[in-house]
Amino acid sequence: MSSPVDLSKLRINRDAPAAPVRKALTRNLIIFVVAIALAATAIFALKARAVPTVQVATATATGAAGATSGGATSVTANGYVVARTKASVSAKIAGRLAYLGVSEGSFVHKGDIIARLDNADLLAAVSQARANVSSAQASVIETAADREQLAREAARARDIRASNPTLLAPQDYEAATSRSAQADARYSAATARKESAEAALKLAEATNDNTIIRAPFTGTVLRKDAEVGEVVAPSVGGGLTRGAVVTMADLATLEVEVDVNEAYIGRITNGQAARITLDAYPDTTFRGVTRQVVPTADRQRATVQVKVSITDHDPRILPEMGAKVDFLVPEAPHDSTKSAPARVSIRVPEAAVKTDSGATVVWVVRDSHLVRRVVTTGPASGGYFEIRSGLNGGEQLLVGGVDAPANGMRVKVP
Repeated sequence: MSSPVDLSKLRINRDAPAAPVRKALTRNLIIFVVAIALAATAIFALKARAVPTVQVATATATGAAGATSGGATSVTANGYVVARTKASVSAKIAGRLAYLGVSEGSFVHKGDIIARLDNADLLAAVSQARANVSSAQASVIETAADREQLAREAARARDIRASNPTLLAPQDYEAATSRSAQADARYSAATARKESAEAALKLAEATNDNTIIRAPFTGTVLRKDAEVGEVVAPSVGGGLTRGAVVTMADLATLEVEVDVNEAYIGRITNGQAARITLDAYPDTTFRGVTRQVVPTADRQRATVQVKVSITDHDPRILPEMGAKVDFLVPEAPHDSTKSAPARVSIRVPEAAVKTDSGATVVWVVRDSHLVRRVVTTGPASGGYFEIRSGLNGGEQLLVGGVDAPANGMRVKVP
């Protein structure tokens, strides 16, 4: 008879996963890890192959052979359009503005009425002054008649006294003479009072005329500085008092004021041709001519102000617009007996010049790669540096698109 089977060792582990499930989990985990590795490899490869697109500028050479004509730029400076003839028009006396006949953009001629102050009290003063003149005139007529009468009486007394002294007592003669002299004095006083009244009338009329604000020259109103009902005065007194009624300018006298670095002021002369570019119209240039080099420098900024007249009048040019002025190289006189080489000047935008490890460098784009080039620069003027050594002109320089350029980096120029 066989021994009984020991069933106590038989157990069912309900926590352990089934064999097919374990295999599926392992397979999915391996696939996930491989997918992450492939994605990371692809991203790394794409980054390695990505070529940044950069912005470049060309190093401009001026003064070289073939570039000495009036089209070459010697100095560039930035500034603003201003009107040479400009005024803040104010009243000669204080008063409340009763009428304003212009607005921004109004064209007025010299002497045209721009505004008028409330003048009711001044008109009354003029009427009173006229009445005083009339009264003084009547007094003059009265004293003149009295003077003539007394003068005739004094003459008769003198004739009687001369023909027969016994016919007229001395005291009567002296009284007649005295009355005539007094009449002369009263006439002179009346005449003086009339002149004073006439002067007072002129003053009252002038004061009343000062309430009328006229255009001092022919031009265009740029800005209204006061409105009807406001109190205006020759100078600002605080509170609600306005110092000017309008600001106007003669747009035919527009010019550009620029600040030129004093290191380059020797290249600019009065009458030198210039090319003007407005910030509002960067694709359009206007002709100009240097009107004045101000004979003083700004000590703090190391600049000299230069005024350039705009010869191409255009309604698009407005005061206070930002402008860039390129001062052109004057025409060199042609002389076949002289062959002295012209001075070559290299100009690059400020954005192209960098500082790397204490050196001033530019990054030249050559064959779609960056090449580090150490340069020596002059002072900046108008957003440009003059390169004194390190460039020959015509190179394409990196100005943007790469934050950390490196020697040999591959780039793409649009």
